[in-house]
Amino acid sequence: MPELVAPEPDHCPGPESTTAGTSDACAGCPNQQICATAPKGPDPDLPAITSRLSTIHHKLLILSGKGGVGKSTFTCMLAHALSQDADTQVGIMDIDICGPSIPRMMGAQGEAIHTSASGWSPVYVADNLGVMSIQFLLPSEDDAVIWRGPKKNGLIKQFLRDVEWGELDFLLVDTPPGTSDEHLSVNGYLKESGVDGAVLVTGPQEVSLLDVRKELDFCRKAGIRVIGIVENMSGFVCPNCHGESQIFHATTGGAKALAEEKGVPFLGAVPLDPRIGLSCDYGESFFDAYPDSPACESLVEIIGSIRSELGLEPLKI
Repeated sequence: MPELVAPEPDHCPGPESTTAGTSDACAGCPNQQICATAPKGPDPDLPAITSRLSTIHHKLLILSGKGGVGKSTFTCMLAHALSQDADTQVGIMDIDICGPSIPRMMGAQGEAIHTSASGWSPVYVADNLGVMSIQFLLPSEDDAVIWRGPKKNGLIKQFLRDVEWGELDFLLVDTPPGTSDEHLSVNGYLKESGVDGAVLVTGPQEVSLLDVRKELDFCRKAGIRVIGIVENMSGFVCPNCHGESQIFHATTGGAKALAEEKGVPFLGAVPLDPRIGLSCDYGESFFDAYPDSPACESLVEIIGSIRSELGLEPLKI
């Protein structure tokens, strides 16, 4: 399957089409020659990916239009929260190829991927919580990944096709900011096996919401269901007095107003707690360290909202 540099979901016939590279919509596209000369038809690896992921019950994309809104932090906290139930098996797949922060946040830095006849084994940070990231393939944390789209997409395919996750209740796919190669690839590879939808993470300020609007449009064009929007860093909660102050003012009403405007669910808001950053730096579970934090209470409510959107029973934590 040819790799797209600048696809136009509304007009592009798609690299699998018999008119790929030859239709009027292809004129001027930087992929035109690639699509015109590439073999047509579905990706031959899709059946293997579908088979590999058949034991995963729910697959969620964690998206954000803008970097710095705490998407990876939210992914880690959501994974820890879900794994509080010992009967719930959770996995995180980190496809932020150029900025893989999940291993440090999960306390798995320095780990390496082990291979066997059944494939790559995730790194387990708990009995029911596994992680896969490109960071496990790099010699050190300081090594930069300087890859173009096709090589990044190839690694994402390997993560989906070759990782032996086993039976999982939830696979959380932590994506980079934006709407580019990685997002198109993971959505295309997951199409046959089924992706439940996307959780969009934003801050309360309008600068963050501007890019979430683009992310919503991307989901619409790519056919990805939006499970809901989460507002992260929604006010500062003092660890001592539990008083709340608005650090980032929601000048246009924040994520809740945007969700109402766009007709998508608002899943909840996670307050800003400085101990969250410390937990991520040290690779500790915020849920284990500060179970009474307002942020943990918010996470439990958000999990309830996600499970409700997926038609699942409430989780007892």
